[in-house]
Amino acid sequence: MSEISPFKGKSGLKRILNATQYSLDGFKAAYQNEAAFRQIVWMNIILIPTSCFLDVSRVEHALMVVVCLFALIVELFNSAIEAVVDRVSLDKHPLSKIAKDMGSAAQFVALAIIFFTWLIILLP
Repeated sequence: MSEISPFKGKSGLKRILNATQYSLDGFKAAYQNEAAFRQIVWMNIILIPTSCFLDVSRVEHALMVVVCLFALIVELFNSAIEAVVDRVSLDKHPLSKIAKDMGSAAQFVALAIIFFTWLIILLP
C-alpha cells in the first residue's frame, strides 16, 4: 500500500475551505495564463445569457448551459495536462506532443458538442 500524501491531512470544514481556495487559485491561474481558457470564458459570458432569451424549453436551456460549462471543464484539464508536460520537460518529445495534441482534441470535441447542441436546438 502506498503512503498517503502529507498534503492530505485536513478534514471537515477546513478541507472544504482549502479546496475552495485551491479551486479559485486554479481559475485565476487558468484565466491569467491560458488564452484559450479566457476565450471560452468570454464565449460563455455571451452564450449563457443569450440562451435565456431564446424561445426554448427549460430542458433545452439547461442543456445549452451545461455544454458551455463542459467546455470550461475540458479546457481546465487540457491546461493542466499542458502544465504537467511542460513541468516534466520543455524538450520536444513525441509523447509530450501526443499528450498535448490529445488535450487539444478533447477541447475540439467539447466545442463541437456546443456547436451541434445549439444547432440542433435552434434549427426549426
